[in-house]
Amino acid sequence: MSAAGRSDVVRECVGGHPVSVMPYFMDRHDLTDATADDIAAAHVQDVAVQDRYGVRYVHYWFDFARQHAFCLASGPSAEAVATVHRVTHGLVANRIIQVEEGDVARFMGGIEPHPVGEAYEDTAFRAILFTDLAESTRFTERTGDAAVMSVVQTHDEIVLDALHGTGGTLVKRTGDGAMASFRSAASAVEAAVRIQSALRVAEATGAMPLGVRIGIAAGEPVTDGHDLFGSAVNLAARLSSRSAPRSILVSDVVRELASEAGYRFGRARSVRLKGFDAPVRATEVLWAEQDEPARAPLAMELALA
Repeated sequence: MSAAGRSDVVRECVGGHPVSVMPYFMDRHDLTDATADDIAAAHVQDVAVQDRYGVRYVHYWFDFARQHAFCLASGPSAEAVATVHRVTHGLVANRIIQVEEGDVARFMGGIEPHPVGEAYEDTAFRAILFTDLAESTRFTERTGDAAVMSVVQTHDEIVLDALHGTGGTLVKRTGDGAMASFRSAASAVEAAVRIQSALRVAEATGAMPLGVRIGIAAGEPVTDGHDLFGSAVNLAARLSSRSAPRSILVSDVVRELASEAGYRFGRARSVRLKGFDAPVRATEVLWAEQDEPARAPLAMELALA
């Protein structure tokens, strides 16, 4: 049964007594000519009646340019969450999935609260970055677990430092790599450039004997399937696995958006990726010749934020 049709109230024990913990849901609204004031007014109506249905609306994201809105709410079921929309303003979601609140916070880079009724714009579009240690299995077989753990630690420290400097959020570690989320494609590319630049220094000192592959894709949540950022995550992971060690491979959308910030790319090409029926256009970031100058666009972007 799909997430939209089931109730998954989790029961936990606190002090020996069962306590109901409501699941979380995120929905997607495809809108036409909506304004921030329109969405704020609809949210006020939702909050006014949510208690009748055991629902709590936590936050919403509204992208005026794309005309998309996404609501995060807890409740006994997806139907209960949808009912609140239906009986108030009638803006029924095009799609709704069950999510983990922690996953949403990590992908979105935190959830900034807004007073109920305040009109605001906050895009849910995110760039997703994957790193992957090339040949890590062979390296482990050849040198042992202790050696590979040292390499992973160096990788993790470099990745976290890059995320800290570019506003990225670590979503999870993948064993021999990491997944991170960014509010802009330019920030994701900047982080990738910083990671590869730092890895090059570490490799020169002998601290990083393995190359790292990086893939970046971008998109919105609740597009298909039952995963939060399923399409963008899958594409970024496949681009990472397809890229060469010490390189950065990005999707067409990322290239278009990051090019506006002054990053340079190689020639776009169509690649076959596992899990994708049609070829995907991808481009390599020319990071080795721009790793220092590339930081200027992001510094300006952060200063203006």
